[in-house]
Amino acid sequence: MSHHEKSHQDVVDVLIADHREVESIFVELESRRGTPEHRRQLADVVIAELVRHSVAEEAYVYPTARKTLPDGDRVAEHEISEHADAERTMKDLESVDPSDPRFDELLAHLTGTIRHHIKDEEADLFPRLRAAVAREELVELAGKVQAAKKSAPTRPHPAAPDRPPANKLLAPGAGLVDRMRDALSGRPTSMAELREKQH
Repeated sequence: MSHHEKSHQDVVDVLIADHREVESIFVELESRRGTPEHRRQLADVVIAELVRHSVAEEAYVYPTARKTLPDGDRVAEHEISEHADAERTMKDLESVDPSDPRFDELLAHLTGTIRHHIKDEEADLFPRLRAAVAREELVELAGKVQAAKKSAPTRPHPAAPDRPPANKLLAPGAGLVDRMRDALSGRPTSMAELREKQH
């Protein structure tokens, strides 16, 4: 995709692209192919993707829903509670060896939770945001979400605040610490990094 096309994406386009990336990783994990080390790395990548995505939604998308939708508070609270459930599961998954049967149990719980969440957002929240929010604002939000994902944490922090302004203040600091830990441990946090490690 060209830079020009990217700059005209709205926030819904960006978030749906994230959803497709996460789903492709889930499918690969569910195939149970590859070494335990590869499955661990895939799980680390999907956790990092989900954490970045959640932080960006909580900082920008859900506050927009609260402001523009008549039932925005209810919608935002529902989405945040699903994020919290997924984050607790990711925290557990982070420390389980892929050869342990709990790895696949936790993974199944996580994929179920996230797939339900994606279906909800794409069928309800996203179309409603597009109907209620000016296109220019949705394009501006896309830029904010992409910037937030660059500084966001890459590991689950279930105790961290999930509402502005505290989440916007603390996420970049946690993100910096996470990225340092990732670099020191060699933990991949994107599919591009994982492919690079494999070559």
